[in-house]
Amino acid sequence: MPDLSASRLFCLLFSAAASVGVTALPAISDDGAPAHDHGHEMEEIFATAAPHEKNRMDVLQGNSLLSGEDLDRRMAGTIGETLSGMPGISSTYFGPGASRPIIRGLGGDRIRVLINGIGSIDAASTSPDHAVAGDPLTAERVEVLRGASTLIYGNNAIGGVVNIIDNRIPAALPEAGFEGRARLGYETAGEDISGGAAITSAVGNRFALHLNGYFRNSEDYDIPGKAESERLHAAEGHDDSSLENETSGTVENSDVDNKGGAVGFGWFGENAKLGASFSLNDSNYGVPGGHGHEEEDHEEEDHEEEVVRIDLDQKRFDLAGEITRDFAIFQTARLRFGYADYEHKELEGEAIGTRFLNEGWEGRLELIQKDMEKLHGSMGLQIRKRNFKAIGDEAFVPPSETLQWGVFAVEEVVLDPLTLEFGARFDHQNTENKTLGIDRSFNSISLSAGAAYHPTDDSLVGLSLSHTERAPTPEELFSNGPHLATNAFERGNIGLDKEKGITAELTLKKESETFRGSLNLYHSWYQDFIFEQETGEDIDGLRVFEFRQQDARFYGAEVEAEWTLFQKGLHQVSLDVAGDYVRAKFTDNGGNVPRIPPLSATLGLNYIGEALEARAEVRFVDDQNKIGANELATDGYTELNLELGWQPAEAIPELMVRLAAENLTDAERRTHTSFLKDRVPLPGRNFKLSLTYGF
Repeated sequence: MPDLSASRLFCLLFSAAASVGVTALPAISDDGAPAHDHGHEMEEIFATAAPHEKNRMDVLQGNSLLSGEDLDRRMAGTIGETLSGMPGISSTYFGPGASRPIIRGLGGDRIRVLINGIGSIDAASTSPDHAVAGDPLTAERVEVLRGASTLIYGNNAIGGVVNIIDNRIPAALPEAGFEGRARLGYETAGEDISGGAAITSAVGNRFALHLNGYFRNSEDYDIPGKAESERLHAAEGHDDSSLENETSGTVENSDVDNKGGAVGFGWFGENAKLGASFSLNDSNYGVPGGHGHEEEDHEEEDHEEEVVRIDLDQKRFDLAGEITRDFAIFQTARLRFGYADYEHKELEGEAIGTRFLNEGWEGRLELIQKDMEKLHGSMGLQIRKRNFKAIGDEAFVPPSETLQWGVFAVEEVVLDPLTLEFGARFDHQNTENKTLGIDRSFNSISLSAGAAYHPTDDSLVGLSLSHTERAPTPEELFSNGPHLATNAFERGNIGLDKEKGITAELTLKKESETFRGSLNLYHSWYQDFIFEQETGEDIDGLRVFEFRQQDARFYGAEVEAEWTLFQKGLHQVSLDVAGDYVRAKFTDNGGNVPRIPPLSATLGLNYIGEALEARAEVRFVDDQNKIGANELATDGYTELNLELGWQPAEAIPELMVRLAAENLTDAERRTHTSFLKDRVPLPGRNFKLSLTYGF
């Protein structure tokens, strides 16, 4: 660890951001030219907000938006790793093949991952080794809403929403009649080769056709030392001599072969539009650290464990429609529907150990109200159905059928410079376990209220309050069996009740030509918080994890700021800082909530010229010693990242060549939020080369 601890650095960055946020310093400019915005749009529209699309500056809760060069810069093999490291966001990291976002310490079913506003309809939330059925390679933008004020997307969005937007159903006719983008990349740590392309073309004056496709192929990735952490080595009672026999230099069974694509069309009338798409996702990836049954060779008298791989296949159909004609008190009606047939097989060598099947659909109807002077809003209906089966000797979850439906309304009252927001949602969930003959139903009510005050045109002070209720999932209720991919024996709890939470959040934002920054402070109180606890037991060599409930509270902060330091003509230098902290513990001296991300901070220096961009970044991640029962602490680390972007042809400004060096010092890095943190570290030194082109 460096002499300057992450906690001290975070305090320094926090103080700097707060002070400059009140009185932003002007840019140092020799010619008085206004500073431009480092590739950011000053008018960033946030589509995931409700009841209308909003400028990101006006979104009350914590949020992040990735598009264009920012998205390309952060592009990784999974949506979890693409977003990891942004303020308030970490990941489940189960190797390069599977990683879901964790927001403010909450993951799994509490985070809704959407594809163009509809759920991913896969098995990703059931276990951290299950990948999201989608790839960020074809995404145009990714929007993240942090916190509990996301009730229009259901009680499963209690922690936040990640919306991957890829325009597979064209939203409008291309202005030039034809548009597209393409990306090709290579990474050295895992010899990762990836590519993606998307094309949208007008067909006459009423129709648009969209095609996209992607692929990713990588080998086992490199690490700076041993795969097993020193803490785990000591905890298991090994002596130092056994270290020589442990895996070193690479993470075995971490290769990925992923491909997919989509075709879609859109029809555009005077007051209506309608579109549909069909997509395929085919992925085969290793689960590092996951092992199948031992196979004994009686002649050789030795034992060999089969590694576990996942072979994933999803076929998906989407429909979207919109009517923009006044009727009753409404001005717009929007309909979205998605259906998917999902299957993945957990392979133990050549044999199929377990098959996971999930056939499901989801529909949303939103009715946007006419503006009534200072009041506007929307209301809607959402229905989801899921038929889930796990088949095989290690089927730790029995078959279940779940139906969820909810109704919601959100309203805004504009009393310039004050805006008031209100929301309410009712959900009903019914889960039927036919194997056990058990049927459980839950009714949930969620409420939110907020106030946004604009002291000036370029600043916001916001306060939001929310009450949320979440019904337990079938996995939390009914799990009971071995799950070899995670080296765990999982036990559900059929007596689980609803999880209830109250969250308060304070938001400060400021944007100008020379400065942009935000600060979010939040505190959540949970009644009957559901969590997965390692019990310390062992069944057939597998650690036992059990779902339990206990009151808990979460609190933390997120800060990000960017200053223009120098501006002359087309040359610009800027500085950015970001950091986050979350603390989660059970009440009544119940100890710490497990797998909570540690404090982290990032400092970056940027240069943008006529055809050249450069960035140097230092990221600090602190130790995590505030651990749950039977959990090991995780050492912090410091990583250095460098990046160079070049536009090689002035006549083709849309072509960008980008070279990046990640973790340049080859530091050992482990993600505390991962179940595999002590067996599977993050990659070592990694050089990335990418070419992107838009037209």
